[in-house]
Amino acid sequence: MNYKEIAQQTLQTEAQTLLESAKNIDDVFDKAVEMVLACKGKLIVTGVGKSGLIGAKMAATFASTGTPSFFLHPTEALHGDLGMIGKEDVVLAISYSGESEELSSILPHIKRFNTPLIGMTRDKNSTLGRYSDLVIDVVVQKEACPLNIAPTSSTTLTLALGDALAVCLMRAKNFQKSDFASFHPGGALGKQLFVKVKDLMRTKDLPLIGADTKVKDAIVKISEGRLGTVLVVDEDERLLALVSDGDIRRALMSEDFSLQESVWKYATQNPKTIEDENLLASEALVMIEEMKIQLLVVTDSKKRVQGVLHIHTLIEKGIS
Repeated sequence: MNYKEIAQQTLQTEAQTLLESAKNIDDVFDKAVEMVLACKGKLIVTGVGKSGLIGAKMAATFASTGTPSFFLHPTEALHGDLGMIGKEDVVLAISYSGESEELSSILPHIKRFNTPLIGMTRDKNSTLGRYSDLVIDVVVQKEACPLNIAPTSSTTLTLALGDALAVCLMRAKNFQKSDFASFHPGGALGKQLFVKVKDLMRTKDLPLIGADTKVKDAIVKISEGRLGTVLVVDEDERLLALVSDGDIRRALMSEDFSLQESVWKYATQNPKTIEDENLLASEALVMIEEMKIQLLVVTDSKKRVQGVLHIHTLIEKGIS
């Protein structure tokens, strides 16, 4: 059996369904977008079975892209949760057949409060279709299932139409990256847009040494500091230079190397620094990568050391 071919046929069938639906988008979709935009409450998504699973994902997408939304299971609604639907809300109900028993049971109660209802179904004349103010057509010519039974193409189309609705709402609201990150402060984008150098830099127990420190003492300080580097400063803790364990290893190759020498001989003088601790950590990472360094020192305007930011810290915290 050629599984690769079966997989290709499945994807092609579902892709064709999406392409056909794209050609058939009509004014109803525009009206659905406008209805949700005019909503002063929440967009409540409901459905059972596979439609319910798709609906839950839709609600999560809406909520994370600036449209207040949550998923309501019809069975729970029948047992008290109908009270979660307010007068200023809009309901998006999903049922491919339009005849799901649990969903059909709550439709009269939704309309009793004159709550705007958008239906997603293949049949405008179904129970869901008749109760809906607007019907978004999710009819498919063929399920990807070889028996043409299991919801495959139809669920893919429904999910894609939900994404299309979410994208339209994002565009209408001018929803930006910063807005998205506000809803995902712990995600990669949130970290990229909100985490600053001051949030991650190390400020305590910094490995500071004077310019006259002997190499052997600098090595001890490197080990204690756990940064692979010591900071050479003057009496006012103004940064003068850096000495890394790599600098020491390279110095060992010299015939006149001595542990009793001043570490200044092997120091990297006038190293790269930043003064803005409010710089985004993601921007600091770009600097570190471009300069091919591991440690970025943060100073004040007088070059006094305020803290250090190591590339390992950025990686561990998921900054990219």
